[in-house]
Amino acid sequence: MLVKSTTLNKAAVIELEPIEDNRGYFARSFCKGTMVEYGIDFDVVQTNVAFNHYARTLRGMHFQAPPFSEDKIVSCFQGAIYDVIIDLNRDSSTFGKWYGLTLSEENRLALYVPKGFAHGYLTLTDNTSIHYMVSEYYTPSYESGVRWNDPAFEIEWPFTENLILSPKDERWEDFNIYTDGMIQSKGENYGQ
Repeated sequence: MLVKSTTLNKAAVIELEPIEDNRGYFARSFCKGTMVEYGIDFDVVQTNVAFNHYARTLRGMHFQAPPFSEDKIVSCFQGAIYDVIIDLNRDSSTFGKWYGLTLSEENRLALYVPKGFAHGYLTLTDNTSIHYMVSEYYTPSYESGVRWNDPAFEIEWPFTENLILSPKDERWEDFNIYTDGMIQSKGENYGQ
C-alpha cells in the first residue's frame, strides 16, 4: 500500500498495490507499520459499514468532539462516492479548507481522515457500500457536524440538487471561520 499526502495537513490518500493474477487480486488495505512510516499512528478500535440504496445520498459533514475525536480510514467497496473532509483544527495552516476525491470499487483508494476533521460523502451510484476504520468508539453525546453546503467552506460537490439527506444533516448550523468560530459540543472547544 502507498500513502500519499493531500493538500490538507495530516490527511492522506491510501492506494492499494494489488498483486493480480487470473483469480483476481490481493492487496494490503491497512498496515500499522506502513502508516507509522508516514507519520500516522492509527489504532483501530471499531469498524463500520454504511450501505446506501441510491445515488445522490449525502451523509455529512460529521465529527466527534474532544475528548472523543477520532481518526478514520474510509474506503468504498461497492459503487462510488465523492468523499470530502474539512480541516477544523484551529491551529492548522489548512484550517477551514476542504479536500475531496472519488473513492470507488474501481480505483480502490482510501482516505485517511485525521482527528479534528469533519467528514462526509455523496454517493455517485446506486447501491454503495462504504467501510470505515475508526480510532475511537462512537460516543453519541459528542457527535457534531457542519452543514454540507455551509458557505464558510464552499465545497464543490459533483451535484447539489435532488439530494437525499437525513433531517440531522439538514439542520447543522453555519460555521463562521472569521469570528471565534469554535465548534462546541458538551462545553468542549473543538480544535484546541
